[in-house]
Amino acid sequence: MPQKIRITKTAPVPNEIKLARFRRSPDLGPRVLFFSGGTALRQLAQEIIAYTHNSIHIMTPFDSGGSSAKIRKAFRMLAVGDIRNRLMALADRSLKGNPEIFELFATRLPGDAPPADLRDRLQAMARGKDRLVAAIPDPMRKLVRNHLQFFMARMPEEFDLAGASIGNLILSGGFFNQNRHIDPVIYLFTKLVEARGIVRPVVNKDAQLAARLDDGTVLVGQHLITGKESAPIASPVADIWLTEDQDGVEPLRVPLRDKVRKLIKSAELICYPMGSFYTSLIANLLPFGVGEAVRETDCPKIYVPNSGGDPEMCDLSVAGAVSELFRHLDRGCLRPAPRETLLNFVLLDTKNGDYGGPIELQKIRRFGVEVIDADLTTPESRPRLDPTKVLHHLLSLV
Repeated sequence: MPQKIRITKTAPVPNEIKLARFRRSPDLGPRVLFFSGGTALRQLAQEIIAYTHNSIHIMTPFDSGGSSAKIRKAFRMLAVGDIRNRLMALADRSLKGNPEIFELFATRLPGDAPPADLRDRLQAMARGKDRLVAAIPDPMRKLVRNHLQFFMARMPEEFDLAGASIGNLILSGGFFNQNRHIDPVIYLFTKLVEARGIVRPVVNKDAQLAARLDDGTVLVGQHLITGKESAPIASPVADIWLTEDQDGVEPLRVPLRDKVRKLIKSAELICYPMGSFYTSLIANLLPFGVGEAVRETDCPKIYVPNSGGDPEMCDLSVAGAVSELFRHLDRGCLRPAPRETLLNFVLLDTKNGDYGGPIELQKIRRFGVEVIDADLTTPESRPRLDPTKVLHHLLSLV
């Protein structure tokens, strides 16, 4: 029998009664799921904990730039930087020790200090002698020290600590301590900082993103596609896939983990949010089975396009992005999926948003997708979307 999707057919405005109810009992709040990899959702994640402690954040672990690149190259592991960022965004900063752990996790070692000095600083942290670690109350301080000691025990002699994120080193140490499983480490830090939501990587695997552009260029590595650490792509993305490492381009079939499948199927709202379109959003849909899990989940599904510029969306209209969403979700299905089971709404601000070109509203509607055109910006945020306004519209759909 065809699946019945519980959706509203009138464009919602922020439902103040519903929002007030969520604010009164956030521990009973809705299970809103975000396919999100980067920092574009940081402020929204910080604000959502006032409405629900049950949001779900499926993260992309394929970052290949910055501090993550050095760790991944040395240890052949998934990237943990976006996981760290989201845990800290969801943390209850009012609890004793949380501001201190947040400061430590956000700290980077100097990029221009001598290697010996960097190692001495890290060693002082592992011994609890550094002021940032000393400020953290027990038992969190012992955990931080232990994880840094685990990292240092595995760290190659030639490992470059310049600019290293301390939070990434701590999570990596826990990864080694847990026999290269990240979920127990995430669970432990979720409890310690009282993160008000669920954070999981879509896969627990060392894999790289590869993309072929319209002009035939093939790029391997997230950092080459996103236009943040290299020149923006000069030709639209024709295809994107996972591959084993940065030395090859052979497609890698990575199955969705059962525990992530269950999280998706538990969602009361699925959001494809703003952020880097290919390396953050589409990357989350590449493991096989993601589309199938979405298809099987009986809840509204909504896409919030970027406003304010995304180098990855080279010549891609919003309607084109909707088409790409359907294409990659379909690839992850066992059989062809009706479109209404994959996406129901697109949330836009056509008056004050900047989508880099034509939106093509009629094309979007021909996909069977309802367009919600709403006031999503403020004078301070324009042309970018205001996270609070976006959040209120999303919660009103649940």
